[in-house]
Amino acid sequence: MEDRQKSKQLFMEYLQIEKNASPLTVEQYSDEIENLFEFMNREGLDDIKEIDDSVIRIYLSGLYDQNLSRRSVSKRLSCLRSFYRFLERENIVKNNPFLRIHLPKQTHPIPQFFYEEELKKLFTVNDLATSLGQRNQAILEILYATGMRVSECVGLKLSDIDLSLTTVLVRGKGRKERYVPFGDFAKDALIRYLEDGRKVLQKKSGQETEIVFLNARGNGITARGVRNILNKMVDEAALTVNIHPHKLRHTFATHLINEGADLRSVQELLGHEHLASTQIYTHVTKDRLRNVYMSSHPRANKE
Repeated sequence: MEDRQKSKQLFMEYLQIEKNASPLTVEQYSDEIENLFEFMNREGLDDIKEIDDSVIRIYLSGLYDQNLSRRSVSKRLSCLRSFYRFLERENIVKNNPFLRIHLPKQTHPIPQFFYEEELKKLFTVNDLATSLGQRNQAILEILYATGMRVSECVGLKLSDIDLSLTTVLVRGKGRKERYVPFGDFAKDALIRYLEDGRKVLQKKSGQETEIVFLNARGNGITARGVRNILNKMVDEAALTVNIHPHKLRHTFATHLINEGADLRSVQELLGHEHLASTQIYTHVTKDRLRNVYMSSHPRANKE
């Protein structure tokens, strides 16, 4: 057991130092490896070298018994495949048994997004006369204007925002940086918040901070805090939809592509490493599809 924990520690150091992985990614890999170790304990296995095809299939069967989705199981398998690839590289194991295990090809669901009418309602619910209302409006505007992840949003610093050029420096996965432009509505909301609401909130903590978005106590807001804010907006707008910060990211990409933006540009704005990650947004709304059909098909209209 001590040897396998040592192997795990070496892998964690590899992720942090060589792969420059984010803390969240390191934590996810750590959790999946611990899940494997717990399974080994239940099965009476001490050595990571004892893992073979038959053991892996038992492990996967247990995951399916937990009613996990195919996507979740695939992610767990991917983590362990990377772990054993590292162990093989370090000559800790002779081969990687996870390379021989493949799940059936999964379909990628179309990302959920807001229609423009739904968004219009969200943008009207915040009380811009209050510091929290100004903050909430700025968060909503910047998320939709840039398509950034919520983790990127809560990590924004004052020096990352250039109001004169209307661009923001976004630090993404693997500490990769990209500049993303934003429009007039986001600019106005940010100026209002930075010049008024943020100053009010910061006084409550009594400490100076470079973090842009603050909570009610004047400290940096968390990702969970942003989710709660968005859920409250949906309730106040009386929308019967589920919301999460990533839904605004999906909406950003969908609306850009539906209005004619090319995939490469959207890929760069989203900070996707591979174009395949951006291609899930090539779906179109039914309304746009109908409009294209009605305006393009020779026999769509009698006129």
